[in-house]
Amino acid sequence: MAHAHSVLDFQSFSSQTLSAAEVSLIESSVEQFGAPLLLLDCDVIRSQYRELKNALPTVTLHFALKPLPHPAVVKTLLEEGASFDLATTGEVELVAQQGVPAERTIHTHPIKRDSDIRDALAYGCNVFVVDNLNELAKFKAYKDEVELLVRLSFRNSEAFADLSKKFGCSPEQALTIIETAKEWNIRIKGLSFHVGSQTMNPQKYVDAILTCKQVMEQVVERGLPALSTLDIGGGFPVSYSKHVTPIDEFCVPINEALNELPETVHVIAEPGRFIVAQAMMSVASVMGQAEREGQIWYYLDDGIYGSFSGLMFDDAQYPLVTLKQGGEYLPSVLAGPTCDSIDVIAENVMLPQLDNGDLVVGRMMGAYTSATATDFNFFKRAQTIVFNEEAAAQERMIG
Repeated sequence: MAHAHSVLDFQSFSSQTLSAAEVSLIESSVEQFGAPLLLLDCDVIRSQYRELKNALPTVTLHFALKPLPHPAVVKTLLEEGASFDLATTGEVELVAQQGVPAERTIHTHPIKRDSDIRDALAYGCNVFVVDNLNELAKFKAYKDEVELLVRLSFRNSEAFADLSKKFGCSPEQALTIIETAKEWNIRIKGLSFHVGSQTMNPQKYVDAILTCKQVMEQVVERGLPALSTLDIGGGFPVSYSKHVTPIDEFCVPINEALNELPETVHVIAEPGRFIVAQAMMSVASVMGQAEREGQIWYYLDDGIYGSFSGLMFDDAQYPLVTLKQGGEYLPSVLAGPTCDSIDVIAENVMLPQLDNGDLVVGRMMGAYTSATATDFNFFKRAQTIVFNEEAAAQERMIG
């Protein structure tokens, strides 16, 4: 099972401090619930949602459940007025359980089983995504119930996850799908795209928006029904260890491009990581230690197969900090608890001398951590503890 993955480096530990309030919260949580833990702060969810909403004032935000499908996240965003982006029956069930009105959802998986379509329709979600004729044909049986978005592909080698490699079609293919849909009496509502996760250059969105504008114009030129919706996807960047452009600045050129669209076009987006990455901290404790080849190995009760799964599946460089500070710093390794040699979180890092039971905290642990964690080796995944689930009273009054 030994294969390469990205481990955290010394940069991940630099300039990281915890406030007295955070230390108190971490210690009291571990005292009450044990370790490992994930501490989810709903106030950060609210703040991130509002920040993106302010940066994209004309866009309806559909939170993508994939990075953190937690009931508290859904409940918090529902109260904020958010809409939701669903891709599976499990996600449909989660939003239904939290009382999300079906009209505030879209189903964006480009490839679906018939049961996936039926489950979403039974809930009341009737907007779906297609990117090929095979998928379009699945909707013949539901043509009186559905509205479809055609997903275009815009390759992005700079993004961590180039989602247009796996999904999306060319503008020419999109026009063929839209013409065929008219023949089959299936309603095409609009277009969609996703420029890729952690997209650092807003020009990628601009280029995609302007291409979609051209396709919309060609649709009208061909005498097809005008399109009313554009889904600009997600991928808005957050800062792990590298600086990223503040979201209000990042979205300026995107808004300028959106202003080129006809006023009749409703624009939606599917943010995921941007909303939740910053909202969760991980807390792991030292299970044991050993000296190997001049470095001290600390074995934690959480690792690659648990909350740090993003080191395998994601591009995250989680900032880490130890609660114990000061004293001599020694070259160290942080390893996870499983019996697999790949389960290493960070190598060649300078840490103070830690004792068994000491705590190591990870920041920016909200996206693609608990969502992709496993119970491998029967090590139970970290328990998620939710804070600030109720908005402050004055905020509820304002809202």
